[in-house]
Amino acid sequence: MEDEESAAVLRAVGRQIKLWREAAGLKQAELGAAIGYGEEQVSAVERARRIPSPGFLDKADEVLGASGKIAAMKKDVAEARYPKKVRDLAKLEAEAVELGSYGTHNMVGLLQTEEYAHALYRMRRPLLTEEDIDQRVAARMSRQEIFVQQPAPIFSFVQEEVTLRRPIGGKMVQQHQLEHLLELGKLRNVEIQVMPTEREDHAGMGGELKLLKLKAGTTVGHVEVQRFNRLVSDPHEVQTLEIQYGIIRAQALTPRESLAFIEKLRGET
Repeated sequence: MEDEESAAVLRAVGRQIKLWREAAGLKQAELGAAIGYGEEQVSAVERARRIPSPGFLDKADEVLGASGKIAAMKKDVAEARYPKKVRDLAKLEAEAVELGSYGTHNMVGLLQTEEYAHALYRMRRPLLTEEDIDQRVAARMSRQEIFVQQPAPIFSFVQEEVTLRRPIGGKMVQQHQLEHLLELGKLRNVEIQVMPTEREDHAGMGGELKLLKLKAGTTVGHVEVQRFNRLVSDPHEVQTLEIQYGIIRAQALTPRESLAFIEKLRGET
């Protein structure tokens, strides 16, 4: 377990499955045979040593006659699979009424297609397992649900030109990513800007950043470098990030110019 919060969720799920199994008068091997899993897998789930798949929970719910009570835990289990920093960031994003983000080396996570995100995680060093990659991609895609939530937050993104030109995952993945940006850029609550490489004066040389204005009226920042990330809540530090992001946006192409630039680049890809 990466953190106690995830461990607590999985212990609760395992305990519930065990209680339902015992109430049904089944041994672990019998439940496993009924749902297509081995006795050892059932035991590991009940002891919170293994994260149950959605299929495991659905089948266990049906066989044990739980009337949806076990299947209802799929969302909690899915969140427990994600790294804590992803869960914490997703919670903040869900509370945001306005979100601004500046990306330097690759597409901001909220803008990535699934195939682009998958390609990014596959090149991570040290190497991630296929299971880790799938979990991280799923976590990243789930965060994008905020684009359709109501009321809709206001989004602004500034991407370095190089992030549009770098063929992460190959030319086809790159082209699909550019098309995805064009579609998102049409949304009334989304503004995407491009920072041209030729800019001589540039306020974003310190690296990528994110700003989230929350429903409560406060603003927090988020900065990340390599695998280290930090939530910024001190008002003075947040103010510095706001000033910096404002200058970055002013130095970048306008949203209209940026979409034209992306369209042109897509035609060249």
